[in-house]
Amino acid sequence: MNIKLVVVGKLKEKYFKAGIAEYSKRLSRFCNFRIIEVPDEKAPENLSQAQMDNVMEKEGSRILSKISDREYVYALAILGKERASEEFAKEIDQLTTYGHSDITFVIGGSLGLSDKVLKRADTQISFGRFTLPHQLMRLVLTEQIYRAFMINEGSPYHK
Repeated sequence: MNIKLVVVGKLKEKYFKAGIAEYSKRLSRFCNFRIIEVPDEKAPENLSQAQMDNVMEKEGSRILSKISDREYVYALAILGKERASEEFAKEIDQLTTYGHSDITFVIGGSLGLSDKVLKRADTQISFGRFTLPHQLMRLVLTEQIYRAFMINEGSPYHK
């Protein structure tokens, strides 16, 4: 099984890197896990809607270039469906059972995801209505993927 995160921007903070590295190491017993960073588009404050759309389109093209047709894609979007950890675990288990061995999660830039990326996604997932830094979201998502595997294994980790 292959799980990939396609994310906009670079991770700079050492404490986020350390947390993600720990969960990536733990995930290695379940899947081939990797993170692909695509460059963010420089965007000054106070952009017009057209300028914001342009930034999201450029970032979206970079994201889509990293996704193949066979991948099952989750787009992280504030208006996506919220799931409990158990529900998410079951979903991952069912995807693998029914032939989806390549699962990709997409985290957009500070302006969000382009319509093209949202349309390519097989589903949208939300971690609530809070606004979180994208770097922190990478860590939270990586931990939740690990938690899903632990739930599916029947491990007490989830308790």
